[in-house]
Amino acid sequence: MFPTMTPTPDTAALTAEGLTPTGEGRVLLIACGALAREILDLKARNGWHHLDLACLPAILHNHPERITDAVREAVHKHRGTYDQIYVVYADCGTGGLLEAACAEMGIEMVAGPHCYAFFDGIDSFEARGEVTSFFLTDFLVRQFDAFVWKPLGLDRHPDLRDMYFGNYETLVYLAQTDDAALTAKAKTQADRLGLRFERRLTGYGDLETRLQDWASRG
Repeated sequence: MFPTMTPTPDTAALTAEGLTPTGEGRVLLIACGALAREILDLKARNGWHHLDLACLPAILHNHPERITDAVREAVHKHRGTYDQIYVVYADCGTGGLLEAACAEMGIEMVAGPHCYAFFDGIDSFEARGEVTSFFLTDFLVRQFDAFVWKPLGLDRHPDLRDMYFGNYETLVYLAQTDDAALTAKAKTQADRLGLRFERRLTGYGDLETRLQDWASRG
């Protein structure tokens, strides 16, 4: 069964600002703002009231060299307030630095190269080896212009599209929700990039499995 989303903070705010924890609960999840909707929905559906959520700005994905220090700072800021802290990031382009920092701090994090890998399932993602695919999740479909089109300058220089995406063949939309409007928007982005379109209804994949494990320990 696939999820029905619960009300969440504004998507643009999650991109630029992240999410401040409520201060309630015994366990803190430090996550990317791109995962806030999914995590909050899982919390609500499963009654994980002992889990609190802090999100870093999702736009950090465009600057992966900043993610490790931002996570480290968040852990140090909140460590005295919670019994346990977990990091809901994959490697996300940090080249192993985030994993090393979490190990140094004694903090568990989600395994995998990127968030779309654990939505798809780490084993399935690695087995496919889709090096010519460009991936979007629900969040990235909503924030395509903020994450892709404008940062690459395609709003000003659309002629650069083939330089950036010439080696890709397919845009793969890994859908967390069965939403016709988001599917149509994802197809539009594939057309804009000149790529074939594929949609996979993944639900929350390994993200849900990992959060279930952590919630059970709290």
